[in-house]
Formats: sequence, structure tokens, C-alpha cells
Amino acid sequence: MKRIDKGFILPSAAFTIKRSQIKFYDLPDKSPRVGDLIYGRICRIGQHSTLENAYGRIHMIYGGTKAVFVFGNRYAPDYYEGLVPEQIADEIDLIARSGVVGIVKTKNAMIKDATKVKILGYICDHSGKVLNTCDFPLIRPRTTIKKKPRAKMILVCGTSMNSGKSMAAAACCWTLTSRGYKVRAAKVTGTASLKDILLMNDAGARPYADFTYLGYPSTYLLPEDELLGIFNQLDLKYANNPKNFWVVEIADGVIQRETKILLNSPEVRTRIHKLIFCANDAFGAIGGLGTLAEFGLKPNALSGVCSSSPLSIRELSAFTDIPVFSSAEPDMHGLAETLIGSNKISKKHEISDQAAS
Repeated sequence: MKRIDKGFILPSAAFTIKRSQIKFYDLPDKSPRVGDLIYGRICRIGQHSTLENAYGRIHMIYGGTKAVFVFGNRYAPDYYEGLVPEQIADEIDLIARSGVVGIVKTKNAMIKDATKVKILGYICDHSGKVLNTCDFPLIRPRTTIKKKPRAKMILVCGTSMNSGKSMAAAACCWTLTSRGYKVRAAKVTGTASLKDILLMNDAGARPYADFTYLGYPSTYLLPEDELLGIFNQLDLKYANNPKNFWVVEIADGVIQRETKILLNSPEVRTRIHKLIFCANDAFGAIGGLGTLAEFGLKPNALSGVCSSSPLSIRELSAFTDIPVFSSAEPDMHGLAETLIGSNKISKKHEISDQAAS
């Protein structure tokens, strides 16, 4: 084994790993697994020219930059579909700014080829065992039994990535916290990136977490039991107090594999207090309502990119009476009525709302 010099970037995909654990690297004859850590060097800049670290700082990278990277799968119609390779190779693709690497299977034609990473070796402990993020979860619920009643879950899903889900989730967090409620937040699926959960934290949610806290660099292609395990562990950790709210975002769209698994699961469906659905445009929202109906679900409100356009809202109003709220400029009183109920908004909460405005 060789020793790793201190001048490396530790990215957010390796959220559960401490810098003090990164000491050695080696190149054993081993097939990569989701969560395996490698030590590598940037050898060609492509789409990604930055890396996000575990504190959310964005590092510029250059040819020769050394960093830790994490094998993972990615599903991102706006960027890449990337998969963990069956065998280790000399080079690998950087498929997410958070340090997730894999082999690009397909890519959006509007973006550049992936940044390339020269693999120097797997990161190992003193005994030569390869470090894997999944072996170091930060969240360990004390029980597997969900006591009832539980925190009220506000579930945010949408038509696709970049449909406005994170902004809508943040608007929900801000509306509730500004009325004096305690809000926890989580993102259950997706690819490692601190941006979305930090946005909910900025809107008042604390504590907050996502699947990386459980050691997963991404959730694409995880077995169903592991996927539901992520949801249940986050639920057990953050949603035990019935006086609180738990705002949960699911990545990608309602026809994507992992989202479908969660929406089809009774464990998830029975936890929904309010459902917020986001879309890029009115037609997408209308189609999404039909898809949600196949799950037996009807959203309590619509939002997302489409909600920023008065014309889109006008188009939607011809098809549905479900309220639409703009996540960019939310009507906090109207959103509060949707999330809480007008009969439960106290004078204290009204005053908090006025102060927040």
C-alpha cells in the first residue's frame, strides 16, 4: 500500500468518511461496489470543473487535482446515466460534482463529455480493506418500531429533475418554521449533493439529512428493501414527535424507478400528511396528476417551475381546482392553510408570519 498525501479534496459523496481515515491506497484485483472509495487524479476537464466537499464548499479542479471519489450509479436525464463498472480500469468518469464516479452509459446531448479521473487505487485501511461509505453510517435509529402518532410528513415530488421540488420543499419549511413549528427535512433519493438539503436548512429545517448520511452516494438501482430502509431509517430518526413536521423530497420524476417504488409502498403512502407536486410546465402538471391518480394519490397543492408563470397557472386552472403556489414568491398564508389548515393557524403563528414578511 502507498500513503496518501494530505493535499486532497474529500467530496460530499464521501460524507460519512473522516479525513483522518484517508491514509492508504492500493490497487487490488477487486470489482467496484457502490460506495467503494478510490484515490484519483483529474486527467481531463469536461462537464464538471468543480467538486463539492462535505461542508458544501465548491472547489475548482484542474488537470492534476487529487481527490477522493466514490463509486455510484446516477440517473439524471439532464446530465448522465452512469453505472458502477464491472471491473476496475485506468480511468473513470466523474458523473456528479459531489465526487460520484462511474461509467457514462448515456448523456444529455446538450452537455459536455464527463470529466475524466485517473484511478490511482482503492482507499484502504491499515489492514488493506477497501473503505466503503456504506460501512460508516451516521444515522443509527435506536428502534425499528415506529410509534404513533408521528410527525406530519409533507412529501414533495415532481415530474422530473429540475422541476422545482427543492424550492417548493424550502417554501414549505419556511412557511412552517415562521409559524413556530419545528421542522425536520430529508431527501430520500437522488445523487449526493448538499445543495438541496442545505436549502431546506436555510429555510429553517433542522436537523436535516439525506441518504448520504446513511452512507449511500446515490440511490439509483438500489434494491427495493434498501431503498425503503433509507426512508424508514430517516423516518425513525427525525419524525417521532407528532407536534413536528417532516418535509421530505423525492428526487427525479414520478415515472422514475425509485420514485415509483416509494409511491407504491404502503410504508410511504400511509405517512403522507400533505402531498406537493411540482412540474416544469402546465401540461407536465396535468399529465403528472393522471400518473399520481394511478398510485391512488391526489396532491394538496401544485408548485415548481410552472408556478412562476401566471400563464401556466391560468392554463392549470382550466383543468384542476388544486391550489398552485409559487415557490419563488410563496403566498405564505395560503400555503400555511394548505399545510396546516386555516382552523389551526393561531394568532401566535399569524404574528410570526408577519414578522417573517
